[in-house]
Amino acid sequence: MPESARPLRLLVITYYWPPSGGAGVQRSLKFVKHLPEFGIEPTVITVDAARAAYPVLDESLAADVPAGVRVIRTSTFEPFDSYKRLTGRRQVPFGGFVGENKASRSQQLFKFVRGNLFIPDARRGWNRFVLDAVAKLVEAGEQFDAVLTSSPPHSTQLIGLELKRRYGLRWLADLRDPWTDIYYYKELNHLPPARWLDARYERQVLEQADVVLVTSPHTKRIFAAKSTQIDPDKLVVLPNGYDEADFREPSQPPQNALLITHTGTIADTYRLDQLLAAAAECARRHPDVPLRLRFVGKVSDGIRQQAEAAGLTGRVEFVAFVPHHESVGYLLRSTALLLVIPDVANNRGILPGKVFEYLAANKPILCVGPLGSDADLLLRETGAGRTLPPDAYADLLDAFEGLVARWRINPNLDLPGPRPTRYSRRALTEQLAGMVMG
Repeated sequence: MPESARPLRLLVITYYWPPSGGAGVQRSLKFVKHLPEFGIEPTVITVDAARAAYPVLDESLAADVPAGVRVIRTSTFEPFDSYKRLTGRRQVPFGGFVGENKASRSQQLFKFVRGNLFIPDARRGWNRFVLDAVAKLVEAGEQFDAVLTSSPPHSTQLIGLELKRRYGLRWLADLRDPWTDIYYYKELNHLPPARWLDARYERQVLEQADVVLVTSPHTKRIFAAKSTQIDPDKLVVLPNGYDEADFREPSQPPQNALLITHTGTIADTYRLDQLLAAAAECARRHPDVPLRLRFVGKVSDGIRQQAEAAGLTGRVEFVAFVPHHESVGYLLRSTALLLVIPDVANNRGILPGKVFEYLAANKPILCVGPLGSDADLLLRETGAGRTLPPDAYADLLDAFEGLVARWRINPNLDLPGPRPTRYSRRALTEQLAGMVMG
């Protein structure tokens, strides 16, 4: 094949990769799955799974890695073994210690150490191993047209910064979350020098990347305001999406229950007290309707206690973390779906990846969160549901009453329209391919 006709070669650098589970792995994995369809040959550099610090595992995701895609795994150096010894935990914490109890002294100490000695984050020790791996590829004569760095962890973006300096590669910085504006940032107790250095790294990445990919319009606005040297045209909203292959099974809403499902993490910052109270009151008013709530994933003890206090014992099911394909199955076997935006700073820009899988499931969606948020606007745009503030008890009760009235007529509340194909992972990867080409 002549040089002009060869596929474009893209380095994809991502910490989270199968067997890692959770939301963070999905984006890079699905990009890599579909990139070859658009003439781009990805090479993935990730961490050695035996040395990685993953909050959750999902071995099933390995099936999505295309045959023939090269995956290079490197060593790393991270402090999470010390964290587990200090706290007695078997797993490492989620980003920002979401769902962690407020804390033993050892946990508070680890937060302080992480916030002040590991900038931008505790996985920075992986960077030198990645840079060595890329150097070996280049020394062996390999050529790459571009590099995509996916974060969090945002320390991964410093790899892209260095690769652009060394080799002049076109650099796409994919930031799935805000950086210094992430809602748990204050919990890390940065001292002024650490805050200054972290903000400096953030500006350097935003100013020097050729393309900055973000997942929501609000995050784009946050980043655009960081520096007058940031070209706003290079900040591109490329949302998360759903993989059509994950939704081949038919929808099977239960006929014997009005079952509302939430998937993913629920921490104490997710204000559900009024929603749970409204659900309990609706159930009291309609004892003949088998109203049920189901939470699939990590749920804080505080939320469990709220459900019990509301009188929902027997009507709430808690399912521990499951592999991704099982999570999709729970969506398809539901009457309606629950989306909750945490009550934290900058939550108007929180657009969870699962919302697109909710859309693909074609179920009515009840969202608890701020009006006018990116999630609210998406639901309005697609006609998939409504958003209500977390303290709007009367409106939440009315929403449950509406579901009950419709369920009495027909237990299948599936939406009539087709899935919004513009949010399919394939369609989104096609947009990415255009940006790789420049």
